[in-house]
Amino acid sequence: MAVTTDIGNANDIHPRNKQDVGKRRAATALNKVYGMAAVLSSGPMYKSSTFNNGKAYISFEYVGKGLVSKDKYGYLRGFEIAGVDKKFYYAQASVSGDKVIVWSDKVAQPVAVRYAWTNAPVDANLFNADGFPASSFRTDDWRGITGGKKFE
Repeated sequence: MAVTTDIGNANDIHPRNKQDVGKRRAATALNKVYGMAAVLSSGPMYKSSTFNNGKAYISFEYVGKGLVSKDKYGYLRGFEIAGVDKKFYYAQASVSGDKVIVWSDKVAQPVAVRYAWTNAPVDANLFNADGFPASSFRTDDWRGITGGKKFE
């Protein structure tokens, strides 16, 4: 898998920037197939979450040289947070070491977080310092709005 949320096209499944897609797939092959452990093969991927004092603490695999925001002001975007009512709200987030802390004034006791969980997550900007974008994720296993429905 190669995450292309930062170089893809929201209106076309085929990214025009084939070179960067190829570099990302090559990194995966070098690491996973050819055993070159020194070559990082992915961007940050969700590992686990904990919830404490109104905040979510998200841990990742493949942090490489560290987590960064690709935003000129350093803001993380693309995060949403929900409480037990299962209503998601846009959330603030910040990098703290190898974790991301997520919170919202609208959710006093969060129980779930989503990142880049849209059809075209153009605002998602969490990367590792090696240049790979984070993969979309959700921490919950709640049934989606299309669960149990059939295409007709």
